[in-house]
Parts: sequence; structure tokens; C-alpha cells
Amino acid sequence: MSRARPVIAGSSVLVTRRILRRHFLLRPDSDSRQLFVYALAVSAARYGLQVHSFCVMSTHYHLVATDVRGELPDFLAHFHRSMALGLKVVRKWEGAAWDDAQTSAVRLKTPEAILDKVGYTLANPVASGLVRYARDWPGAKSRVADLAGGRMRAARPDYYFDPENDNWPDYADLELTLPPSVAPEDADAWRDAARASVTDHETRGRSEVGEKGWNFVGAERVEKASPYDRATSFEPLVSRNPTFAVGAVAGAYKAAVKELRAFAAAYEAALERWCAGFRDAVFPAGTWWMVRHHGAAVATT
Repeated sequence: MSRARPVIAGSSVLVTRRILRRHFLLRPDSDSRQLFVYALAVSAARYGLQVHSFCVMSTHYHLVATDVRGELPDFLAHFHRSMALGLKVVRKWEGAAWDDAQTSAVRLKTPEAILDKVGYTLANPVASGLVRYARDWPGAKSRVADLAGGRMRAARPDYYFDPENDNWPDYADLELTLPPSVAPEDADAWRDAARASVTDHETRGRSEVGEKGWNFVGAERVEKASPYDRATSFEPLVSRNPTFAVGAVAGAYKAAVKELRAFAAAYEAALERWCAGFRDAVFPAGTWWMVRHHGAAVATT
């Protein structure tokens, strides 16, 4: 069983989820772009998620967003189910679409961490050796020019999503919002900083691709790949699944570690008491599963 992680209303996160066995089910084409934006827009509106940036690769996606209401697990369940069932129809795919690893949801504890992950997200096709510049990636993505106020619209796909069901509107609009730490009057400056972050990650990505001796695949070849093919580049079987990121902020890492350890200790103590039959056990703020599924009490601070 994985260790419990806090779900805190108002937290910004970097979410990553991968396709089973690294198949190209999310190959950048009109079907995957429409499906992803539509499912994301509907799910984000339903669970109060504010989207800041995203990029969909052939084998996985990255999403930077803020969990306004503390409903990230519900959002992920709805979004991933919608995507999986849509992919199974449009790709004529049998079996699971997503891999069985825990979805990575990294809490971004500082404004610097958010900017860094926006750059990482949008420059990911460069670091992966697919295109030389992030703007050339043909998959679903947020453009730097649209960050902090842009809007994307997707029509309901003509498969799986029931047109008679009000939960699936004819069109879904996805707004790209400012992180909560940025004031509206600072939108232009934040967008410029995000553009600089993307450029920095692009530069590092091209350097790493060159050091590996790779050639960039190119958008045209990526688009022509079969969705049933698999990535063949080396990837460790077990990789780290970090809990948080703080950027280069002095003292932030130690503070985040201290906070996480305090949550883990309080959670384990409450769970031990709960398992012993004491239903008055109080779990720390940020506890989600025990509260949602078992009605456990949670501390207010």
C-alpha cells in the first residue's frame, strides 16, 4: 500500500499519468487532441480545478493545475475514466489504457516551483527528442501566449459521450488561469517568466539530446506513428514519485519535509487508533480517503 499523501484545498500540483506499456495511444492527432481537451474541460469544471498549463505526449501527459476545492482524487478518477473509455473506442483498444502505477501528483509549494514545472511541461517534447522547439509539438498543449487568460474549446466527441446526458455538453471550454499566488495585474510579467522557463527547459533539453547522440524525430514522423506501437527508449522500471517540489527557494525544502513528516506521523497514529477500534481517532488536515470513504474525523488545522 502506498503512503497516504495530503490533499489540500488550494494546492497547485504537477500531475503525470502514463499509458499502459508506453503504447502511443495518445499519438498527436485530431482525435486525441479533441478527446483530451474535452475531457479535461468537463472534469476540471466539475471538480473545481484551475488549469495553468498542460502537454500531451504520445505515451503520457503532464498537467499543472490548482486543486481549489481539495477534490483532486475525484477529478483524477473522473478524468482518467473519461479518457480511458474514450481511447478504447477511438483506438479500438481492448483492456486497460493507463498503466497501474499511482498517478504522480507533485505538490508545487512555491511560485518558483510552479513556473519551473510549467516550463518542464511545455518543453517535454524537446527533452524527449521529438521536436527541436516546444511550439512545434502537434499534440494537445497549452501555448505560452495563452497562459493566464487563454481559452480552448472542444466539441463533444461523437463516440462514448452520450449527447442525451447533460453531463456531456455539446462544447466544453477550458480556461487557462493564473496560479493563485499571482495577482491579475501581474499576468503579463508571469507569462513572460513562464516563457523564459520554457526557453530554459528547451535549451537544456536540446543539450541533453545532443549528449545522447539522438536526432530529433520530428512532428511529421510522430504524427504518422501507429498508436499501437510502443516507445523503445530506455526507462527505469522503478522511478521516484516525489511528493512535492519547491524550486530554488532557500529553506523551502526543509520546511516541506518537516510538514510532510508531521502529516505522516499524525496519520499513522490516527490510523493505528482507528484500526484498534477507536472511531474517535482524528486524522490530520489533508486526509482524504479515510474521511471520504469511512467518515473519519479530521483536524481543522
